Amino acid sequence: MRNPSLFQSAGTASFTDKDYLDALQLYRSANIGPITYYNLTAFYGSPANALHELPEIAKRSGSRKPYKICPRGVVEKELNDALKTGAKPVAHFDTLYPQAMREIDDCPPVFYALGNIALLARPGIGIVGARNASLNGRKLTQRLATELGQQGQIIVSGMARGIDTAAHQGALTTGTIAVLAGGVDVVYPPENQGLYEAIRDTSGLLVAEQPCGTQPQARHFPRRNRIISALSWGTVVIEASIKSGSLITARYALDQGREVMAVPGSPMDTRAGGPNKLIQDGAKLVTSSADILAEYNPDNPLKGLGESPQQALTAPMPKADISSADLDKARETIKNLLSPEPTEINDIARESSLTIGTVLTILLEFEITGVVTRHSGNRVSRIESED
Repeated sequence: MRNPSLFQSAGTASFTDKDYLDALQLYRSANIGPITYYNLTAFYGSPANALHELPEIAKRSGSRKPYKICPRGVVEKELNDALKTGAKPVAHFDTLYPQAMREIDDCPPVFYALGNIALLARPGIGIVGARNASLNGRKLTQRLATELGQQGQIIVSGMARGIDTAAHQGALTTGTIAVLAGGVDVVYPPENQGLYEAIRDTSGLLVAEQPCGTQPQARHFPRRNRIISALSWGTVVIEASIKSGSLITARYALDQGREVMAVPGSPMDTRAGGPNKLIQDGAKLVTSSADILAEYNPDNPLKGLGESPQQALTAPMPKADISSADLDKARETIKNLLSPEPTEINDIARESSLTIGTVLTILLEFEITGVVTRHSGNRVSRIESED
């Protein structure tokens, strides 16, 4: 990196460019998702140590292919591209990393922020809904966002057409965070160019997990949705079909221990199907900003899920406590217990009669060689072979 002082403006003067590069290189390496990243960091003590061990881990698991670590030059370019746009990298070791996101087990190890980064420390309320929203739905959304903003709430949404756009517009003067599915410098949809610039230039904040220049793809939107809900103490759904991506955001909010609220609608309108179903399933029915604020607890805004991934980094993960020969047998045992359906790791340990340290060691090997994938709730599933 050419200018080691650039990161210091993000409030991270105690960390060096190398810390960011190590973290990003590990995160961008093959088969390393957020949960695997935190497991490796806990297991080996730091991203740098984990990077050093990755080839040997893959070899021990029986993989015949050499493990592909993301080249250093790739992440150097990624960080420099972000800095050129004015965006700041925010890593899990930063003091500016939002506490709200620390509460979820698959929070991004590194993301990019463009605009008023101080908004990350403020209480957020997510507002999401239909892209093909009705005029009344958009007007209600904008009014709710304005009123909530006036009460000190930061409005968090995904800058999609319809409800998302109205939510951001209602909170431009009080503070809004737009979580993008592509790069932090990529405007999507294109017609929101003006909204993008208004958020960036009027004390709002743009947030993205993907590298600058990344065009949003279908697989990016669910990942974006988990960040919307994670940055919010609660999520409000306004006009969404039963199959809408907004319900994915609501499901993430539930999994993350957040409040879920919904505005009811006519059963004759398919856009009311999602909110009405959420209410049937126990979501809070809301029709005004007062209803929403009634659910906010300023003394404990986040329910949370207990220990965060960052807290886990302070305690080394238990390791295998059996011989190499027995490890080979244990790998086969665990592989036979796995299925395409997510299975709880504790169940694998009980069924295999192996210690949790041995199970975690083997699953970590399987993760980085693409045998299993991680899920929230301490679960894993086997990846089906293409052969």
